[in-house]
Amino acid sequence: MSESRARAGRDVVASLVAGLAVAAITASTAAAQELKVVTGGLANPRGMSFGPGGHLYVAESGRGGSGRCVSGPEGGEVCVGATGAITRVDVSNGRQRRIVARLPSLAVQEGADRGANATGPNDVSFNGRTAYFTIGLGAAPAARAEFGRAGRRLGTLHRRNSGGKVVRVADLANYEARRNPDAGQPGAALDSNPYSVDASIAGRVLVTDAGGNDLLQVGRRGRIRTLSVFPTRQTPAPPFLNLPPGAEIPYQAVPTGVVRAGARTTYVGQLTGFPFPAGTAQLFRVRGGGDPTVKARGFTTIVDVAVGRRGTVYVLQISANGLAADPSPGKLIRISRNGRQTELAAGRLQQPTGLAVAPNGDVYVANRGGSATRGQIVRIRAR
Repeated sequence: MSESRARAGRDVVASLVAGLAVAAITASTAAAQELKVVTGGLANPRGMSFGPGGHLYVAESGRGGSGRCVSGPEGGEVCVGATGAITRVDVSNGRQRRIVARLPSLAVQEGADRGANATGPNDVSFNGRTAYFTIGLGAAPAARAEFGRAGRRLGTLHRRNSGGKVVRVADLANYEARRNPDAGQPGAALDSNPYSVDASIAGRVLVTDAGGNDLLQVGRRGRIRTLSVFPTRQTPAPPFLNLPPGAEIPYQAVPTGVVRAGARTTYVGQLTGFPFPAGTAQLFRVRGGGDPTVKARGFTTIVDVAVGRRGTVYVLQISANGLAADPSPGKLIRISRNGRQTELAAGRLQQPTGLAVAPNGDVYVANRGGSATRGQIVRIRAR
């Protein structure tokens, strides 16, 4: 339940392994990394994963549409449409095929930002040949009613079987409304935005709710339970708030990317909420459940995490300098087992929003993730 400015998804793009030492380590730069565009023309690409056939599967948040409109958090009206999708990409030639289409999407429909920074499908993960995907919300659960019938699938987890049938698995926004796992934290309010998903263990699907500040587990029959709640912290108040000198304000955790690193170890990235203080995002570790511990710190606006070969961890930042600063490139950091951090493709990522590691170790990033028409997937070769 983060305050409205602390949501991952719409608000974020509008502005949004054993042996690792718990330490802030200055990242060195691998300047010569090759970056190749694999495919383009995607509508607000978000999380992604490798699945059947060795293909890459991408959640596209869509570009909104001509359905009901409500006042948006950044001004203007946000309108609903069936433009979200789960898209298969053949990384050998860039060909695309939407395996699930007509998913709900929210976006502004006027001006130069028409369709940009949408809220919709946020991530996709496979268990065998079954795909699980989240659909975001970025608001109080009750707000879904404002979009009528088209809004019912917002804030949920769905699955698609190998035959193409799509069913709802769990209503995560409703769980937020009923259980409110982070109640009592400063600045908390009812807010749900199902974000990242890891379905690698059957019957134990993991989902981060970036609005609810929690890590949830969904069972075979859709039963939801809270594994971990991420804490609110304090930061010096930014000058533009005109608070007394030395004043501090709370900021929400806003958990984003989630990935398993073994049967009982899970890593979760942290975006951080308003005022998005630079250098305060953390890579959390959750063992089974309970309070998270810090695996590594010193990051800024983490949107996704992944585990590669030999225990390597990858951390993706949507912005190098933070969402409250002037626009800056994104940042991809590789963390080796000994804790050494190396930046890949330095300065070449534009609003990156998703991350996946191929079986051969190549890294794929959803780039230009806030664009309604120019989203792309780029590849960084393994070394």
